[in-house]
Amino acid sequence: MVALSRLTLVLSLAVGWLAGAHARTDCPPVPKEPTQQQLAEGFRDAKDRGAMWTITKDGRTSYLYGTLHVGKMAWAFPGPKLLQALRETQVLALELDPTDPALQAEMQTASGQAGKIALSPADQARLDAQADAACVPREALRPMHPLMQGVTYTILSARRDGLDPAFGQEFTLVGFARAQQRPVLSLETVAAQMAVLLPRDAAAARVSFERALADLESGKSRTQLVHISEAWANGDLNVLGSLEALCACQPTQEEREFSRLLNDERNPHLTLRIAEEHAKGRPILAAVGILHMTGPKAITTLLAQQGFEVRRVSY
Repeated sequence: MVALSRLTLVLSLAVGWLAGAHARTDCPPVPKEPTQQQLAEGFRDAKDRGAMWTITKDGRTSYLYGTLHVGKMAWAFPGPKLLQALRETQVLALELDPTDPALQAEMQTASGQAGKIALSPADQARLDAQADAACVPREALRPMHPLMQGVTYTILSARRDGLDPAFGQEFTLVGFARAQQRPVLSLETVAAQMAVLLPRDAAAARVSFERALADLESGKSRTQLVHISEAWANGDLNVLGSLEALCACQPTQEEREFSRLLNDERNPHLTLRIAEEHAKGRPILAAVGILHMTGPKAITTLLAQQGFEVRRVSY
């Protein structure tokens, strides 16, 4: 399922330490804090990845950066252009601040409002199989809503391809912002994001649950995450804007509708919030998932319609 990582980075990190709990040799490595040598090499060899734009209005220039919610250690180090954007801005704006202490409680509240899914023994067996595949104890995620379990297993599955939410750009950017004592703000609410991921209608929640498990079991979701990450690293918006290219398949109408809700329908609000923060007089670095920069309702297009001069930064 394309772009399921909107909220799952926090959830997956919450269970990430469990990933090595099984004494097995076929488990993906658990991410570790980089050594001093790795830090020095990472900053020395850092390259600009993804895509970034300057957005100028009212005599001020802010930056818009397309992020990926999973990554590799080498990707966690900002390249020269991103460092420049960090130096030239005063506020970091994210979809959600993953370090906000209120985030988990808000997510639990939103999960409680989602449509209920009664798990059959067969359903539980399928979830247990995904826990085994992720090298996570079977009981670790059971307190979560079943659909969020499936979403989190989707993100954890990418660890076998060297992609981990611990190395998503949001955490790197927050680290820099905190070190420089600059404000970090959320452009959205947990409730708004969870309303897309967790339908309140029980039948719709069941359909999403079945789709998430089917994509996991077939390997489709893992393939999509790999394709997204490769296209992100290359800044290839043509691939990122094509569901066919990302899934190497012919997307169903249901998948197209989910993508529309997850990206296009949220973009007007994200654009408005970015414009509001820019208008306060302090240049901002708005870091939003890269898929929001694609399609006819791309944030870049909507900002231009609001009078911003939008220019892609050349790497």
